[in-house]
Amino acid sequence: MHKYANPNQFLRIANPLLPWFSGVTVLCIGAALYLGLFTSPPDYQQGDTVRIMYIHVPSAWMAMFVYGSMAIASATALIWRHPPGHMITKASAPIGACFTMICLLTGSLWGKPMWGTWWQWDARMTSVLILFFIYIGYIALVNAFDDSARGQRTASVLVLVGAVNLPIIKFSVEWWNTLHQPASVVRFDGPAIHPSMLWPLLIMSVGFTTFYLVVLILRLRGELAATKIRNLRLGQADA
Repeated sequence: MHKYANPNQFLRIANPLLPWFSGVTVLCIGAALYLGLFTSPPDYQQGDTVRIMYIHVPSAWMAMFVYGSMAIASATALIWRHPPGHMITKASAPIGACFTMICLLTGSLWGKPMWGTWWQWDARMTSVLILFFIYIGYIALVNAFDDSARGQRTASVLVLVGAVNLPIIKFSVEWWNTLHQPASVVRFDGPAIHPSMLWPLLIMSVGFTTFYLVVLILRLRGELAATKIRNLRLGQADA
């Protein structure tokens, strides 16, 4: 894996995948929206309000998936000193923060008609809000140092410490009494959702994942270009 520690080599592999990821993103999100809005039936209790699920649930999954990716990239950067690790973490943070914000907003929109309130300080909601604050904290911390390398190392430590929140989010509905229902998709005895509702969820999740990869590659290009410009300016200043 050390050969991928070169950012240029990493992008040399990622760039050809960009159009494929873009195509899958458009197809999957378009198909999921059509299936979720026009094909899947309304819920027998929630009615058409349940259609918020097709954005809310994949956004929640992506909020955790992106942060997990950041934690792995940060560990790689700190242990093996691979520059792409810091670059992936920095490029992923705003994307993950946006997914987390969408999760919180759609959750509030869904909670108002179902629970009669926009917000409750239950374990799942609070832990996801903490995840959002960790994203914001990382973005602020990584840009708070004049020495970019020091800022990246310090912020990566924050990411690894904050990773303890991921299992709390996952198992909060089982450890404490919350308004959220237990897991209904990833279960040992199989999904508890009808296929007409499950398929739009899964297809949207694939679309959101490839969307993340598309934006990640574009942001990595920008990070690499900014690093080259900064190094050129430092070289000119030393000259």
